[in-house]
Amino acid sequence: MTDPIAEAHRQWSARWPEHADRMAAVTSVMRAQQLLLGRIEAALKPFGLTFAAYEALRLLAFTRTGTLPMGKMGVRLMVHPASVTNVVGRLEQRGLARRAPSPDDRRVVLATITPAGRELAERATAALHEDGFGLADLTAEQAAAVTGALRAVRVSAGDLPD
Repeated sequence: MTDPIAEAHRQWSARWPEHADRMAAVTSVMRAQQLLLGRIEAALKPFGLTFAAYEALRLLAFTRTGTLPMGKMGVRLMVHPASVTNVVGRLEQRGLARRAPSPDDRRVVLATITPAGRELAERATAALHEDGFGLADLTAEQAAAVTGALRAVRVSAGDLPD
């Protein structure tokens, strides 16, 4: 089987050699994201969770009190506030989380994980651990190398300080 990204790299190299490696890098990252999201979503499907819902539950479960302001969740999950509202709303419908105004500032909405949400987060986390987060065939060193390479991309894109 021919690697479509390698073929695109070959074509780019013939026309724009100074851009070929970066084009292949971006295309590779995008394809890897598609593959990994598919694997993660498959591992979470038995729990009725999307990756976004899992991340929200896990974030809440990591907190000392199980509660966070919705705005802070958006920052930590690196998503738009509307996305947090939608995800937490779906979790709330399933009895996995609840929303309430902050007693200290009524303008702030707090999300709180429920016992059912905490239990589901633990079971889903165990499944993702068993699945190796979609990277079971990589060694720990290879996974760390991927993280390091992508950190450089994140710094370059302004997501992190240098």
